[in-house]
Amino acid sequence: MTISVFDLFKVSIGPSSSHTAGPMTAAGTFVRDLATDGLLERVAGVQVTLHGSLGLTGRGHDSDKAVLLGLTGEHPETVEIDTVEARLAKMRASGTVDLCGRRTIPFVVGEDLVFDGTSRLPRHPNGMRFTASGHDGRELRSKVYYSIGGGFVLDEDTVGREPTPPALPYPFTTAAQLLAHCRETGLPVSAVMMENEKALGRGETQIRDGLIGLWQVMRHCVRRGLTHEGVLPGRLRVRRRARYMYGRLRSESGLGPSSPMDWVSLYALAVNEENAAGGRIVTAPTNGAAGIIPAVLHGYNSFVPGAGPLGVVRFLLTAGAVGVLFKLNASISGAEVGCQGEVGSACAMAAAGLAEVLGGTPDQVESAAEIGIEHNLGLTCDPIGGLVQIPCIERNAVAAVKAVTAARIALHGDGRHVVSLDQAIATMRDTGRDMLDKYKETGRGGLAVNVVEC
Repeated sequence: MTISVFDLFKVSIGPSSSHTAGPMTAAGTFVRDLATDGLLERVAGVQVTLHGSLGLTGRGHDSDKAVLLGLTGEHPETVEIDTVEARLAKMRASGTVDLCGRRTIPFVVGEDLVFDGTSRLPRHPNGMRFTASGHDGRELRSKVYYSIGGGFVLDEDTVGREPTPPALPYPFTTAAQLLAHCRETGLPVSAVMMENEKALGRGETQIRDGLIGLWQVMRHCVRRGLTHEGVLPGRLRVRRRARYMYGRLRSESGLGPSSPMDWVSLYALAVNEENAAGGRIVTAPTNGAAGIIPAVLHGYNSFVPGAGPLGVVRFLLTAGAVGVLFKLNASISGAEVGCQGEVGSACAMAAAGLAEVLGGTPDQVESAAEIGIEHNLGLTCDPIGGLVQIPCIERNAVAAVKAVTAARIALHGDGRHVVSLDQAIATMRDTGRDMLDKYKETGRGGLAVNVVEC
């Protein structure tokens, strides 16, 4: 499986890459395939069943809304955020959905869309089945999809059977192989990743422009988070804090002069409040961990002399290289390995990116990433009420600061350390396998059951 930096960083919609963006993508793929195969005009009904973690926490993650939007042909990257609620209200009131905007059929959440948390499909905790039937009630097509984290969606025919990847100039599946390429060529991690990206069919200018475009989406998300106030959606009634904190930091009131770490925390809060509100974000590598990399990037851009677009590109390429290692050798899915796979991976990626743009050697970059994941091992995914709010929002702020600390510790060393990044990633994978399912985005353990919802 060849993973591009643009697979890990994608423009998306909140609050969850696996539970919102994934189901929207799967629903859209299902109806577009029906249209391509000439079956759409024969469809009289569609039934959707969300299994496993999707069935258990999908309501809090807006999986039902995502499916409705996906059936209309919408995609997480392009759906108009400000029109979503009005469109959903219209669909619910009419009890219908327009498949790809071309065919209207009856569709009622609770009848045609079912949350089934009691059964799990075989390949992944985030499984869903779509079935289309004709006027005579006979099945026209049934398809299973898996949302495997970070917005990645595979169907039952392709999961585990990825096509042969293109030849890369610097192929790597481990950090050891990545570092070997750096030593042999004298290239930094970002340059190795750039050459591999070019082999995937994009020119260097296109890659740079694409990454700067993602950075602009991240910046816009932070700006929105710093200006919005009020209460986040859902029964927890969580108040947004980023705007208030922004005002205090600007006036340096209350706790004395602000530090760069205060601002990094603020940027992460701003992004994750936007994500929780269903706003436009960039998976980095997931929605639940979407605030960490933008927060550290904003800190770099704001407080490091000489920071600029070239540094942003190098940061994201380096972070992407580390993200590839997590995706290939463990998981970035909270439903599969707990939050260590989301926030832990993002923390390691951000630490590596920052270490490189601050002048770190490849060994120091690898050390920074290892520190970032090592101190997130065992982190559970237990959001209260199935909402990506508590502890998710604050967890991003804490992990962003941890990423900066990891980078700084690594830069004060020479890159030599006892535990390798490969060993830490393998430990994360094994810890996830040993972790009880109730701590893996099921809402059945941890804070999700020990805190009474208000």
